[in-house]
Amino acid sequence: MSWARGIYTLLLLAMTPVIASADETVKTYNNPVIKYSLPDPTVIKAADGYFYLYATEDTHNVPIYRSKDLVTWRYAGTAFTDATRPMDFVPNGAIWAPDINYVNGKYVLYYSKSEWGKTWECGIGVAVSDRPDRGFHDAHKLFISSEVNIENCIDPFFIQDDGRNYLFWGSFHDIYGVELTADGLAVKEGCTPQKIAGGLIEATMIVKHDNYYYLIGSAGSCCEGAKSTYRLVMARSRDLFGPYVDRNGKSAVGDNFSPLLNKSPEVYGPGHCSEFVQDDAGQTWVLYHGFQASNVDGGRVTYLDRVQWGTDGWPQIKGMRPSTEAEVPVFGSTAVDCVEATADNNCMIQPLGDDLSMFRIDSPDDQWFSWRLYNLSGSLLDEGQARHTAIVDTSAISRGVYLLRLSGKFGTQCEKLMKN
Repeated sequence: MSWARGIYTLLLLAMTPVIASADETVKTYNNPVIKYSLPDPTVIKAADGYFYLYATEDTHNVPIYRSKDLVTWRYAGTAFTDATRPMDFVPNGAIWAPDINYVNGKYVLYYSKSEWGKTWECGIGVAVSDRPDRGFHDAHKLFISSEVNIENCIDPFFIQDDGRNYLFWGSFHDIYGVELTADGLAVKEGCTPQKIAGGLIEATMIVKHDNYYYLIGSAGSCCEGAKSTYRLVMARSRDLFGPYVDRNGKSAVGDNFSPLLNKSPEVYGPGHCSEFVQDDAGQTWVLYHGFQASNVDGGRVTYLDRVQWGTDGWPQIKGMRPSTEAEVPVFGSTAVDCVEATADNNCMIQPLGDDLSMFRIDSPDDQWFSWRLYNLSGSLLDEGQARHTAIVDTSAISRGVYLLRLSGKFGTQCEKLMKN
């Protein structure tokens, strides 16, 4: 097939809408939904109708992905830049386990700052933004472990209850909670942390359902590939601050929890789940990370599963194992996901300005990638290499349709039709 004919075919495909047949009643997806390493996912549905997912920074400055349906995710950028990156505490620490929320008209991102093994120097910070996909600023410390005398203060989780703001946290050195100010940006004056669970778990997530609070955490080793013992466990209470108990009525302070999700032959170490999410049909969903057995070296990738509520009120995931294939969540119609900034193979392409003569390419990692521009006849117009970000100027190229070809360690080679 000639270049021109091949590009023309791609153009036609790009312009053709996706229409489900009348008798097509069941659509499925395959796990993992994101094959790029994104540990400790947190998710929010923003005012623009998209879900935004944030994760521990295998990608520097906290990666952000977005989706319309929880299944198809596209790289959207990073929460911070090198200039706005939090440096006020644990300067050499990485940003772990973010937690995204919407508080008083602002997107509020809580995050852990830590170096591996330094359990007294780590802590929790917060930053804000007017938009969910970038621009987090005013980052500052809430507290560090040595200041509150609680070891390993990481894995923050924010929840609003009865009009008040609360933060819970902890990692294998007991789980604590405290009330925050009305804007969520500081610990409320006079409030002290309260212990709600023992040291068996980390990665706290609390959800309220039918007048119970369900405390979900992760037990075991998170990061040893095929040897990981990570798993989701749970307890519940009538009150936000406990007492939490397992299915047998035994105390979570005494490290008693009931299982929610275990490993499978396909997935090792599933855990550190996101907030629960409801689709348009009222079904409940959860994202979490795990090691794909067929590609353990690929890191902790992202899985999606449906959560059902049992007759006893407790949440359950089918078979207590990650699914390999399942029915998709229900969101609106089957319309194609159209975004201002397009993304392929975890790389985002977005215009700079209104004349479309310049655009920016962002890779989700700090590896080198190459780009090439071709005209419809297949002739090379321009090319270059960049690390993480490239700015491409097409002002010297004749107006029209051309092909952008990308290749690099972020994924397989991809092509995108462009117009200047």
